[in-house]
Amino acid sequence: MVILYNHPKLKGRRKELRNNQTEAENLLWEKLRRNQLGYKFKRQHSIGRFILDFYCPEKKLAIELDGAQHLENKQYDKEREAYLSEFGIKTLRFWNSEVTKDLNSVIQKIVFAF
Repeated sequence: MVILYNHPKLKGRRKELRNNQTEAENLLWEKLRRNQLGYKFKRQHSIGRFILDFYCPEKKLAIELDGAQHLENKQYDKEREAYLSEFGIKTLRFWNSEVTKDLNSVIQKIVFAF
């Protein structure tokens, strides 16, 4: 049996990521948590071998925040998005700077994606 969601082997890494969120992740999480947008989001949720920054199971929506390291990881990001799309999961990507400079615009884009 294949474990698709929150594989136990990734539990430590998920916890580490939750405890060491970036400023942008903290800002966005404050707007996503507690069903503030009408849907439940989970942070640092794994699907397969990938850990998503934020995930809304009801809408099958993944939200990824990218810093400068993602300029060099484009192939990894493509593989991740292709894998998630196999399960009908849509991915929205935002730069950390987008979140810190214009959080309201990011929230509007997320709501529009519903």
